[in-house]
Amino acid sequence: MGIIKAIASAVSGNLADQWLEVLEADNMSDTTVCTKGITVRKNDRRFGNKKGTEDLISNGSIIHVYPNQFMMLLDGGKVVDYTAEEGYYKVDNSSTPSLFNGQFGDSLRDAFSRVKFSGVPSQKQKVIYINLQEIKGIKFGTPNPVNYFDNFYNAELFLRAHGTYSIKIVDPLKFYAEAIAKNVDRVDIKQINEQYLSEFLEALQAAINQMSADGVRVSQVVSKGRDLSRYMQNILDEDWRNMRGMEIQAVGIASISYDEESKKLINMRNQGAMLGDPTVREGYVQGAMARGFEAAGSNSSGTAATFMGMGVGMNAGGAMFGNMSANNQELIRQQQAEKKAAEEKAAAQKANAWTCACGATNTGKFCAECGAPKPAPTGTWTCACGAVNTGKFCSECGAPKPADGKWICPECGKENTGKFCADCGTKRP
Repeated sequence: MGIIKAIASAVSGNLADQWLEVLEADNMSDTTVCTKGITVRKNDRRFGNKKGTEDLISNGSIIHVYPNQFMMLLDGGKVVDYTAEEGYYKVDNSSTPSLFNGQFGDSLRDAFSRVKFSGVPSQKQKVIYINLQEIKGIKFGTPNPVNYFDNFYNAELFLRAHGTYSIKIVDPLKFYAEAIAKNVDRVDIKQINEQYLSEFLEALQAAINQMSADGVRVSQVVSKGRDLSRYMQNILDEDWRNMRGMEIQAVGIASISYDEESKKLINMRNQGAMLGDPTVREGYVQGAMARGFEAAGSNSSGTAATFMGMGVGMNAGGAMFGNMSANNQELIRQQQAEKKAAEEKAAAQKANAWTCACGATNTGKFCAECGAPKPAPTGTWTCACGAVNTGKFCSECGAPKPADGKWICPECGKENTGKFCADCGTKRP
């Protein structure tokens, strides 16, 4: 018993009016993993086969296979033929298995050799379809908080995760053999998910711990859905693929929440980080003092008790708050002074910057790229002592600037007008 490809033009609507069956998959949702083939227009008044035997497919019947469907022809609960290619197929009891592997290649042929029918036909036949689309919307939630060591907080935190994940069936024959009960005609992933969810949550904890070891901050976990999918695939896919012919497709984290102790640690760390800024700390001190005055002013014991309480409070805490405020203001001044010095240094460097002929921008006396010396500014002159000047007198020795066109030889001190010294022959600098 097997199937052969049918000519599409020969499969028309009037075939449903004959006693030969025309079978196709029952409705499939996003979470349907397996369903039985049903007769097309079975309840139509023109359907002639009213006395046909249940679970017996007539020789010559037509089977429809649509995209992302894997069809198996079963006899006595065993797979006798299959196809992973969409199209029309004709049942031929005289043919051997055709085995249309489609996108799966020879891997399906190997799987078929382990689950194929090996006995006399039992005359109880049916068509089963496996959903090859992504099976989506499988919800998960951690029943207990998962420990997560965060290097930023330097603390062991505990979090809960909720979201959805999806799977994809990559070996439909193995999936049918290992995950689907043989006495059911329709299976939703929710019906068989209890065991898989337990394994998923175990792998999720291992994946989250691995993200912790990789230094991912706990606040960034919710945005690491793709990375988490990769971690899950590394941990779980090989086992699931070998055992059941399916693998993790994607993981979507809807929310991350912390237990109460973790919230306290995070809030304490964040508050401490904020108060490390003297500007924020000074605002906090001033606010605390203002709140203290407000509280004292609302004393129900009367005005005298109010001012007495304020006086006592000011005597007891005034010195402390004053010292704290003074320290904060000193740190603020230091920060401002450091900022100003950095800005002035940057401005000075920018003002002294020069561009070499090679194109590099420099601030020193020589180019950092090619080593060329910084060019002398326009309007300068070189004194006999070697100093470069711009004014009328040398800044080093006080010698006057030579008349236009003349220069002082740095070797012998003679005044010259040509390119070389008239006494010693030194080249004009």
